[in-house]
Order: sequence, then structure tokens, then C-alpha cells
Amino acid sequence: MLRLFLLLAAFLAPLPAFAVNPDEVLADPAMETRARTLSAELRCMVCQNQSIDDSNAELAKDLRLLVRERIKDGDSDEQVLNYIVSRYGEFVLLKPRFSIRTVLLWGAPVVLILAGGISMLVFARRRVGKPTGSRLTDDEQAKLDELLSK
Repeated sequence: MLRLFLLLAAFLAPLPAFAVNPDEVLADPAMETRARTLSAELRCMVCQNQSIDDSNAELAKDLRLLVRERIKDGDSDEQVLNYIVSRYGEFVLLKPRFSIRTVLLWGAPVVLILAGGISMLVFARRRVGKPTGSRLTDDEQAKLDELLSK
């Protein structure tokens, strides 16, 4: 039994712990669930690749408190996100919204790959009919004719 416990502890130990402190937790479980869901969608501006729910940075704590404050004030999830995006910009969202900027961001690599593929096809087709190398000299042609006639 002890081995099973140690094995489970070894596997579960590296799991990330949430950085939400007990003093931040809302009394209403439904509101806390909303706050945690929204916090998971927002980027920590200090850590960059962590959500504010996972980060221990002071700015992340401030953002978590701001999310909870806006929820207590009666804002919808969309209003909370809009409020934070208006203050910190689209970069604060871990999953960017669909807009002209994101279309350019996500669409440019696809367009560049397609353009590169099409240009490779065009250049390859142009080279198909052209001979490669230089013409044979008279001596080389005579030797070739002699070898082919044997």
C-alpha cells in the first residue's frame, strides 16, 4: 500500500498548482467557477505563457482580483473580458478573438506557403522543355555517333 501511495505521489507531484490564494476565492461557488474560467483565458503579462490562474506574479493576482470584482458587480463574462482587453489589449487573451488582425496573423503563413508552392510549380514547368547542359562539340558528336553505330 505504501508503494502505491509513493507511486501516486510521484506522478501527481509535478502537476501545476493553481496560484489562487484562499483570500481571493469568492463565497458563491457559481461566481468562483466563472472567475476561474475567465482567469484561465487571460494571459499573465509577466509570465507571458501562463494564465493568470496559474501565475504567482503580483500583476496576475491584481487581474484575478479585478475579474472577481467585475463579476461581483454583475458583469457578464463578455463584459469582464472586454473591460480587461480595453485596459491591456488583445495580447492579454490566451486565445485571440477573430478579427482582421488575427486573420492576417493566422492566414499569412498559409498564403505564403501556397504562393511558394505555386511559384515552385510554375518554375518547374518552365524548365521541363528546356535542355540542361551545353551543346556537344563537333568532336564529341562524332564520338557519340561512332559509339551509337557499333
